[in-house]
Amino acid sequence: MAISAQAVKALRERTGAGVMECKRALEEAGGDMERAVEILRQRGQAAALKRAGREAKEGLIVSYVHAGGRIGAMVEVNCETDFVARTDLFRQLAQELAMQVAAMNPRYLTREDVPPSIVEKEMSIYREQARAEGKPEHVLDRIAQGRLEKFFQEVCLMEQSYIRDDKRTVKELVNEAIARLGENIVVRRFVRFEVGEAIDGE
Repeated sequence: MAISAQAVKALRERTGAGVMECKRALEEAGGDMERAVEILRQRGQAAALKRAGREAKEGLIVSYVHAGGRIGAMVEVNCETDFVARTDLFRQLAQELAMQVAAMNPRYLTREDVPPSIVEKEMSIYREQARAEGKPEHVLDRIAQGRLEKFFQEVCLMEQSYIRDDKRTVKELVNEAIARLGENIVVRRFVRFEVGEAIDGE
């Protein structure tokens, strides 16, 4: 079927993928926009898996200051080559990640970074909440696990919904950049500051 230029443009605006990638995805999806978005996401994840083992030692440290200088964030994002680190797309990704940290205040990078003691504590709280709600004992763990997933989505940067498009996660945003740039990209670390927030030890 013929794919209109308007459809290609709309898909590009939603996903950031290239013109030909969008056209192929729309053709494969029979013109269905949502299916085309899903196809591009799957390709991004496949590309990310393929490149995950590559060493990423180049990159950028990017800062973002918000709310009249009261909130700031810094993010280190790594890639494989200095060439990619200097591209507009990579710089834009790093800037978006710094804005995400400033806006959403994640506590950890990934769920693997959450200490086991915190996970156990949260699970215990969620079990007790479910018990207090009158839920049967045999479903408490399942309910607690579901609530733990929501906890991860709130506190882990890579699992948060992207602030500009809540249908995508930060991990999907990074995977899309990996697919477009052809290099492994790793969000290495981040820090967030807020004027007047408590400082450890004070």
